[in-house]
Amino acid sequence: MHIPDGFLDGRTAAFTAALSATALGIALNQAKLTMPPRKTPLLGLTAAFIFAAQMLNFPVVGGTSGHLIGAVLAAILLGPSAAVIAVTAVLIVQALLFADGGVLALGANVFNMAVAGSLGGYALYRVVRRIAPGDRGRLLAAGFSSWCTTVFMSLLCAGELAWSGTSPWSITFPAMANVHMIIGLGEGLITMLAVAAIARIRPDLLEEGNEKTAVSYAPILAFGAVLILGMVIFIAPFASPLPDGLAHVASSLGFGKNALRPPVLHAPIADYQIPGLGSSVAATGMAGALGAVVVFGLSLLLAHVLVRDHRQSDTT
Repeated sequence: MHIPDGFLDGRTAAFTAALSATALGIALNQAKLTMPPRKTPLLGLTAAFIFAAQMLNFPVVGGTSGHLIGAVLAAILLGPSAAVIAVTAVLIVQALLFADGGVLALGANVFNMAVAGSLGGYALYRVVRRIAPGDRGRLLAAGFSSWCTTVFMSLLCAGELAWSGTSPWSITFPAMANVHMIIGLGEGLITMLAVAAIARIRPDLLEEGNEKTAVSYAPILAFGAVLILGMVIFIAPFASPLPDGLAHVASSLGFGKNALRPPVLHAPIADYQIPGLGSSVAATGMAGALGAVVVFGLSLLLAHVLVRDHRQSDTT
């Protein structure tokens, strides 16, 4: 669902960029005030996992593919404000290093997936949790909110395309909704499996109200690093080559040709292929591993700065 440059007009790109910048500023301030130190390693690990998972496209019907967005999963683990930061870090690295999503369209992508995905998804998750408590209720809430959020994000994208004059709403709305209702099933299933695994291995990560409890993160960081690197090195190169939902809709409706060629900014590792290594499984795996490390480092650095500022403000 990464919008490339050329799909949106200047007005839509500027407006969504302003919305995203405002929302990100609020999220940064809120995280600085409320994010406990125990969540710091999780922000970097969650962002790196989302980056890796987004490389694993799975095939769906109609010659298209989907991948995890991860906004709801991040919000469940980190809270909505930190989730906005984590997903935004992923989108920035994808756009600047890998040309995955346009630079001019970055504001729209951040608004759709990081802001609306995290905040809207978490709000729906909390509503369902009130109706369905317990472990089964948690899984139901995770899966249902992930599915709904995937469809909602696709409708935001359709609205932006229509507002830009790229494709009429009456055509783009059903096309985007139909394909993403199916992709959302994969999003919901993956989110449920991830939450179930975390609940079994480290249930304390899903519990609220114990933020001040001392927790050792060394084992989960080590396990997470092995899992993420394994995903990007051994699985991502064999992900489905089929176009994702937006690319499929753009091709079928005829506005795929609007994508700017060459892109506005030359990405050093475009299409997840390291220059000089050619198009190979090894090159994709190495690019994915490098991207995961960059995302982890950026997110962890930001989290440490936020927590440090929070501690300093507490002592003054």
